[in-house]
Amino acid sequence: MPTLVWVNDRLVRADAPQILVADRGFMLGDAIFETLRARRGVVIELDEHLERLRESAVPLGIPLPADDAPLVTAIRALLSAEGLAGDGSDGRPPGDAALRVTVSRGAFAARGLAPRGESGGPTVIVQAWPHTPPTADSLQPGLTLVTSSVRRDPGSPLAGVKSTSRAENVYARLEAERAGADDAILLTSAGDVCEATSANVFIVRGERVVTPPLAAGCLAGTTRAWLLAHAASHGLVADEAVVTPGALAAADEVFLTSSVAGVIPAVRIDGAAIGRGAPGPFTELLRQSRESWIDRVSLGRA
Repeated sequence: MPTLVWVNDRLVRADAPQILVADRGFMLGDAIFETLRARRGVVIELDEHLERLRESAVPLGIPLPADDAPLVTAIRALLSAEGLAGDGSDGRPPGDAALRVTVSRGAFAARGLAPRGESGGPTVIVQAWPHTPPTADSLQPGLTLVTSSVRRDPGSPLAGVKSTSRAENVYARLEAERAGADDAILLTSAGDVCEATSANVFIVRGERVVTPPLAAGCLAGTTRAWLLAHAASHGLVADEAVVTPGALAAADEVFLTSSVAGVIPAVRIDGAAIGRGAPGPFTELLRQSRESWIDRVSLGRA
């Protein structure tokens, strides 16, 4: 478990009080966040994550510092303090970590939904956990999925914003647990596939890999973008297109992607087998490729 966390401008004990009760992130979910992967102290796709953090802040009007340097310094300081930045030169495995950056609007100046000049500025928190990438053997059972009753509205001005208001996602994950499944698929208000509770969705048919477009209201995942850019080098034609529930069920392979988990196979949806009912070859190929790329980036060889 983490022993330290970065809050605003300093490291504090992870088991100590860290934010005010009146913080709007705690009270209203008035906050945004990013989850990131780090290896050997190198944060993977850092610029992309910081850009997405700023994009999430705009519609909510959460003020972010103009300079990213203090946040980058905080991330590196925390990784080092938690012993997660090792390069492996001492004979131990290189540091591998999952990170979360959370930015709240800050503490209430007055009660109510409308922000009224919070005087303390935003609350910035960085957390880090040791991360062990899943092995091929551990992924062999694959994920089982169910279709959630939660619907995404692609027309919402908050579609694609990574806010801490995750109640719908929690509800959908609880639906999955109650059904004995691992995760849930959220559909759009039109009934098309949007995303999973914390990951993007891909289907494979033949040599074509498809993911719902951002217009479906899904998150612009960094692993999603990487896969769209790299699929061709593995003999796949990558595309963004509407994915119906029927296409999901009829796919040869289905997998989910996220920054920390990487590429994770799914083998059943609503009780029915997907393809052979086992992880497919392209899913495994892309998973290995992504992990190898992360390692090269951490070594400065990408």
